[in-house]
Amino acid sequence: MKSRRDFLQLSSMGLMGAYLPKSLNLISLNQKPKLSLQLYTVRDQIKNDLRGTIKKIADLGFKNVETAFWPEGVSLAEAASVLREFKLNVSSCHIELPVGDQKETFLANAKAFNCKNLIWHGWPEDKRYSSLEGTKALVKIYNDANRFAKANGLHFGLHNHWWEFRNKVSDKFVYEVLLEELDKDIFFEIDTYWVKVAGHDPAKIIHQFGERVKLMHVKDGPALYNDRLAIDNPDPMTPVGQGSQNFPSIFKAAGSGCEWLVIEMDKTAIDVFDALKQSVDYMKPFVV
Repeated sequence: MKSRRDFLQLSSMGLMGAYLPKSLNLISLNQKPKLSLQLYTVRDQIKNDLRGTIKKIADLGFKNVETAFWPEGVSLAEAASVLREFKLNVSSCHIELPVGDQKETFLANAKAFNCKNLIWHGWPEDKRYSSLEGTKALVKIYNDANRFAKANGLHFGLHNHWWEFRNKVSDKFVYEVLLEELDKDIFFEIDTYWVKVAGHDPAKIIHQFGERVKLMHVKDGPALYNDRLAIDNPDPMTPVGQGSQNFPSIFKAAGSGCEWLVIEMDKTAIDVFDALKQSVDYMKPFVV
C-alpha cells in the first residue's frame, strides 16, 4: 500500500492512474463528487439516541449528511446544533413541497441547516402519475415549487422511487414526461436502486438525465420489484458494492455533473453501522 505522501506525489506527477485498478480509475480527481449520508438510514437509532447516533456517523468518517425527518420532540434548532457539534455539513434536505403552511417549513429547514439543496422526497406514490393529465398537473406543482425556491435563493430538486420508471402515460414513462415538461433548472436526485427495481439500467438512465443529475442515492441489494414495496417493506439491503448494482458503470455515466453521492439504506440485514462502514470503505475511490 502506498503512503498518503506517495499518493499525493504520484497524483501531482500524473502517475496516479498507474497505481489504481482500472475499475476504480473512472473519474478524474478534480471531477469526483462528495460523499453524504441520508439520515433516514439511521432513523430508528436517531429516535433512541440523537447525539450518540450522530457521533457514530461522524466517527465513520462522514463529513456530510442529507436530512429527512426528525423524531417528534426534536426541533430543527436541536438537530442543527448536534450536526454542528460533530462538524457535519448538510448537503441537502428532503422536504415536503412548499405549498401552503409548508412554505415556512421549507425555508426554516434551509436556514437551520444552512442548505440550499431542497428536495421533494416523493413518498408515497401520487396516483396522478397514472395518467398524462395527472402527471402534467404535478409538473405544474413542481414548477411552482421551483419558482418559490429560486425566489428565496434556493435550489429545488426531485427524488424518485420506482413508479416514475414503471408507470407509462401515453406511451411514455412518467420520468420521460418529467424530463420534457419540468423547468430545466429543477435538478434530480436519482435513486439508482429504485431505477433498477423498476427494471432499468441505472447507468443508462443517469446518462439520459445528463447534467440534471446533481445528486444520486447510492444503495445496493437485490433490487427486485415486489408488492411489499408499496407498504414500505423492501428487501433488506446490502453494504454498497455487495449487491446487484454495477456502481463503477453508474458513476462513470454520471461524469462531472453529479456533485453528491448519497448513501442510503432503507433496511439492512446486518447492523446498520457495520453496513455503513463497509459502504464507506467501498466508496472511497469514487469520492473526494
